Amino acid sequence: MIGRIAGRIEYKAMDHVLIDVRGVGYMVFCSDRTLASLPGPGEAVALYTELMVREDLLQLFGFPTLVEKEWHRLLLSVQGVGAKASLAILGTLGPDGVSRAIALGDWNAVKAAKGIGPKTAQRVVNELKDKAPSVMAMGQGTVTTPDDVPEVVETPAAASAPRSKPASKPNASAQAEALSALGNLGYAPGEAAGAVAQAAGEAPDAGTSDLIRAALKLLAPTN
Repeated sequence: MIGRIAGRIEYKAMDHVLIDVRGVGYMVFCSDRTLASLPGPGEAVALYTELMVREDLLQLFGFPTLVEKEWHRLLLSVQGVGAKASLAILGTLGPDGVSRAIALGDWNAVKAAKGIGPKTAQRVVNELKDKAPSVMAMGQGTVTTPDDVPEVVETPAAASAPRSKPASKPNASAQAEALSALGNLGYAPGEAAGAVAQAAGEAPDAGTSDLIRAALKLLAPTN
């Protein structure tokens, strides 16, 4: 299994990029969002990858973060969602948007992706809602280039920045701790994830205790 590619970009096409790794060229398919974030030909790049193996085809798909790669893997597990549809969803919403939409049960957001109909969008939300907490807790681990490649590709803004500690989701650990706390209180993973996602969206820099309080208010029954 090829889980990571690091090298230099030979060229970028409409739906893929060719990466030269010490003389061997790898064609890696990416979402529109990821392709737009990559540097130009001759520049260093590193991507997490997922290898799709079929009887007559081998295809590599690339992602700048582990969260995006994990969502791609989970989206493919939904009936009716192939690689093209998965990349369309990720390209439209981004990994954070996918996490939020699925956690909140917002299938209309998923439907906004090209080629995704209402039934497929609803199936995505229904089948993956309880898996959202574990993905959200992963944070935004980014892949870096090896020592012999001088640049680090983390995010569009960081592509040309000096080497530094990989960027992370501002309150990823707080969200994970809040999810754990709500689970200990007896809330189902799906409803806990939805409440935490909404609370985090309203207060991106909130700490664990603030997220728990806000989520509990959202979960409180209304008359």
